Amino acid sequence: MSQPALNPAGRGTSVREVPIRDYDLSATLGGGQAFRWHRVDEAWEGVVSGRWVRIEDGGRQWRIVTTHEGSDWGWLDHHLALDEDLAAVLATFPDDEPMRAAMAACRGLRLLRQDPWECLASFICSSSKQVVQIQGMVRLLAERFGEPVKVPPGHPPAWAFPAAERLASAGEGALRECKLGFRAPYLLGTARAVAAGAIDLAGLRTQSETAAREALLALPGVGRKVADCVLLFAYGFPGAFPVDVWIAKALQRFYFPRARRVTPARLQRFSATHFGSRSGYAQQYLFQYARTHLGRAWAAGGERRVDTAPATVQDRPVRPGARRQAS
Repeated sequence: MSQPALNPAGRGTSVREVPIRDYDLSATLGGGQAFRWHRVDEAWEGVVSGRWVRIEDGGRQWRIVTTHEGSDWGWLDHHLALDEDLAAVLATFPDDEPMRAAMAACRGLRLLRQDPWECLASFICSSSKQVVQIQGMVRLLAERFGEPVKVPPGHPPAWAFPAAERLASAGEGALRECKLGFRAPYLLGTARAVAAGAIDLAGLRTQSETAAREALLALPGVGRKVADCVLLFAYGFPGAFPVDVWIAKALQRFYFPRARRVTPARLQRFSATHFGSRSGYAQQYLFQYARTHLGRAWAAGGERRVDTAPATVQDRPVRPGARRQAS
């Protein structure tokens, strides 16, 4: 994609006009894979790589305003996956009725490429919570512990997501004040592990999907669902297939309609072979389709939750200091 010219938008801001096609911005930014983007009037605002961003969606063209001054927009292009060949991705999906319906309903949905630490911390917060509640916790963490970022004159303040080192020194009580509840010790334990170098989040990119998952599963508060969310939404491992309440019910309804109960292990085995080389992408289409087109009553209130009942021992969060049991 060619780099459009920058136009000044007042002191300290830049504007970029981007021709766009095959990109559903609302489904992508508001679909439960990231929690820092929010609607403001007819636009989306968020903080990416420590920079405030506003995207106005004109259908075939975006108007992007940011406080980042300069001609390098690679940081935002990468986050939004503007270089993704969506048609090639969709061509890997299985040609069955559920996926055809999901593709027709959700065409233009993309997978973001998120910062690994922010993504990991956000999904530790997500256990048994709906999207709007996760957004609230993440917002409070940023406001109380993050560094302020530059915003346009007169705009409400915004903050970057706090570094692991900052949360590691915050204390459990301070994290609970951000409405984390029982999730606070898990986030604290993982922040301390990252800050101490017990896990190299950047280095996971060079590992296999299996090895990266095992490293994440060793962290407090990280079960299979959280690990797969991080592998997919931060690292882009194509085979990571998070199974939450919505996905579990969608898989059972569409692919196991006669089974009284399908175990999480069976769903994982099925998803690993049925959905092609970009199964994680297919998962997000199924998730968005179920969440937006099949109704809350159908999924019995399931949102972007970590828990799938009944959970295995390995899927349950482990308190800091506790030993994870093998299933």
